[in-house]
Amino acid sequence: MESLLEQQRRLHEERERLIDAIVQDQLLKKNSIREQINSDHRCRQLLDRFIECTNKVKDLYEDKDNLRKEEIKAISGPNEFAEFYARLKDLKEFHKSHPNEITVPMSVEFEEMKKSRENPSEDVVDFTDEEGYGRYLDLHDCYEAFINIKGMDKIDYLAYLEVFDKLADIPKERKNADYKRYMEKLVQYMVEFIYRVKPLLDTEEEMHFVDREFNDTWEDGKFPGWPRETGGALAKSGAHLDISAFSSAEEVASLGLDRLKSALMALGLKCGGTLEERAQRLFGTKGKRLDELDPSLFARSKAGKVVRASNPDKMKDYAMLEARIYRLTEILKEQRHATKENVLRKLARTGAEREEESESEEEVHESEEEKDDDVIYNPKNLPLGWDGKPIPYWLYKLHGLNIYYNCEICGNIQYRGPKAFQQHFAEWRHAHGMRCLGIPNTAHFANVTKIEDALALWERIRTEKEVERWRPDLEEEYEDSAGNVVTRKVYEDLKRQGLL
Repeated sequence: MESLLEQQRRLHEERERLIDAIVQDQLLKKNSIREQINSDHRCRQLLDRFIECTNKVKDLYEDKDNLRKEEIKAISGPNEFAEFYARLKDLKEFHKSHPNEITVPMSVEFEEMKKSRENPSEDVVDFTDEEGYGRYLDLHDCYEAFINIKGMDKIDYLAYLEVFDKLADIPKERKNADYKRYMEKLVQYMVEFIYRVKPLLDTEEEMHFVDREFNDTWEDGKFPGWPRETGGALAKSGAHLDISAFSSAEEVASLGLDRLKSALMALGLKCGGTLEERAQRLFGTKGKRLDELDPSLFARSKAGKVVRASNPDKMKDYAMLEARIYRLTEILKEQRHATKENVLRKLARTGAEREEESESEEEVHESEEEKDDDVIYNPKNLPLGWDGKPIPYWLYKLHGLNIYYNCEICGNIQYRGPKAFQQHFAEWRHAHGMRCLGIPNTAHFANVTKIEDALALWERIRTEKEVERWRPDLEEEYEDSAGNVVTRKVYEDLKRQGLL
């Protein structure tokens, strides 16, 4: 029943609601790794849906079948009223044939999405117990595959966590088909783990970037562990004999049997025969690669297989897998470091301690799932302690926190408990209030909280100071010539009258 224009409008509305849902989810406070991972997965689902809506809107605007153009023409042409009543008739017939049809608005769906976001009930993605919901890596299967590769050192799991990305240190002779299967398994696990831990990261784009960068490095021969092999067969195999300096087999034969034998052994070729046969066999490798030589020229190993050089394409595939492992390990460096610490901590504990730790981790996971904004049961309105919970009632009574002190000088601020009340007299708020009254904040005004009492006390102190103040005209004494002691004022009056 929807027209193309109505579909466009609905898709635009859905895109805007999806953007708003993503923003609200990003603004939501995450208190644990579990909440962060669940939020990222919700955002990834919303983002995929947004891309799908965008592609549909794009197809409608492109209008390859010209249906949108015809609809616009129908509602804007000379018979627009006929088109309106025809659509109205279709709507009436539809609702008549479907009387119990209920249309759920899009806002209801997003309201339910908002409630599930604010009150999550279940995990969005699954992790193993060893992974600790995205905290640690679980590389036990990869470790088993690694130590079962022929020629690899038998190391423990902790040592493997240290060296599993140091692939350049492994000799080429040990990089066989089992080694390739091990690398493919490791890459697959890390890609899946990244998708579960960091769903917003575009892993495919990361791999494409790694492949492009690898191709450039490979062509330059600078990829670690795989130097470029150039020149003829001898130069490629690392022999110290350059055949390009010789023009014939006779010149090569002049080097002697021992020298020709060492050069042939370095190539993996047969080293038996006369001097001339060895010279002919060695001179035939001039300007050729090992894979271009006749298989009958190669010596046989103990298993009876012909010793041939590795396929360059196969070597490149191995090196490309190593490049991907380098990049994936760099992305997961935090989880790798946490995994090493976790394994080391487990190795240092007994079985009983490990069981206790697992139980404590379960309790932590349960506590993380609880909402931090839940109303704490606090009927007596007790102050909160350092752990965010109300302090004990006996401690509340001991500190006198049930008593409130009001200070009019501070602007009718209430102080809880005698300790806070006594401390506030030395704080800036009370001192500012005293300065506004023109009264010095001295020890005389301790425990005075009312403005009227402070002013009255200040006036009384000023009166007492005025009485106690020394007045020289009344208290300073003079002695006349007759030995009479008089005050300064009387002495000056007698002197002015000439009576002295």
